Amino acid sequence: MDSNSYSSISEKKLEEFMQKAFADISSSMSAMLVILGEKLGLYKAMAKSGPITSSELASRTNTYERYVREWLANQAASGYVIYDPKNGKYFLPPEHAMALADDNSTVYLHGAYQVMRSIFKDEDKFIDMFKTGKGLRWSEHHNDLFEGTASFFKPNYISNLTKSWIPSLDGVKEKLEKGAKVADIGCGYGISTIIMAKEFPNSIFFGFDNHLPSIEKAKQQALLGGLEGRVKFMTNSANESLEEDFDFITFFDCLHDMGDPVGAMKQAWKSLKSDGTCMIVEPMANDKLEDNLNLIGKTFFAASTLVCVPNSVADHGPALGAQAGEIKIRDIIKSAGFTRFRRSAQTPFNIIYEVKK
Repeated sequence: MDSNSYSSISEKKLEEFMQKAFADISSSMSAMLVILGEKLGLYKAMAKSGPITSSELASRTNTYERYVREWLANQAASGYVIYDPKNGKYFLPPEHAMALADDNSTVYLHGAYQVMRSIFKDEDKFIDMFKTGKGLRWSEHHNDLFEGTASFFKPNYISNLTKSWIPSLDGVKEKLEKGAKVADIGCGYGISTIIMAKEFPNSIFFGFDNHLPSIEKAKQQALLGGLEGRVKFMTNSANESLEEDFDFITFFDCLHDMGDPVGAMKQAWKSLKSDGTCMIVEPMANDKLEDNLNLIGKTFFAASTLVCVPNSVADHGPALGAQAGEIKIRDIIKSAGFTRFRRSAQTPFNIIYEVKK
């Protein structure tokens, strides 16, 4: 734009945009401090201590006080901790501690920050794919993406999977309670598989993923949880043949990433019993772009640009993206031969689809 192009600029609109942009810059700059707070145990120490000074926090975490003092100031300015000027102490409210200090809570946030860390480490790969049109497979990302994604999804699955999503399906909970055969496609670290296995001890579970390092991690988690007798993890593409006679097949936040989602659903159709059910968990998305232009859409479009679409492009797939929407997912299901499809449940972050033959 030349200088004349700015003659019609609205100062008010410019100021509003700059405030919005600076808020994003502030959050991005502070993200590393959140990561450090988790890595150094600062949040956990504050959760146990009550109001605390920078010197006391540094002493409890074996860190350098001057850096801790500056970190606390940032966290107070961010609203993550509360500062009391009367006594110079900082406090981590219990509601914030749930998200920042308890890795078993249903709102734990640090997985998202680990995903962000992986994104910045892969900058050169993203530049190359934009310039060349090449894809970028899941396995080609930095390792932080795999671990961070598992940690990011875990709280949501703990909150909803066995409490509301499975109960929303016709007769599935009852089958699992009696004893069913379950396949979890694209299981990653096996978080969803293990949650289901613990809740339904009479059923047997098979986790499949084409990423060997993730399957190895899933096997470790099953062993630690004492589930190795009822849970089996295997390296297998969603488009390759599975075992047969499954009562229940699940796809958690992965169908839209695939190079051949129709082929994956065709394999599911072949592997499912005639009265079986598929559950497909997808990111919350509306069918029209304009209805996704919000905070959730902003987050998911970012992940989709850098992770979901490139993975599908790498296999010459349809590149559905994380904001595919119900119509596109339904078309995939129908093309695979399934005849029954419905939205059975939803949360602010996910849509749950029930699929039957």
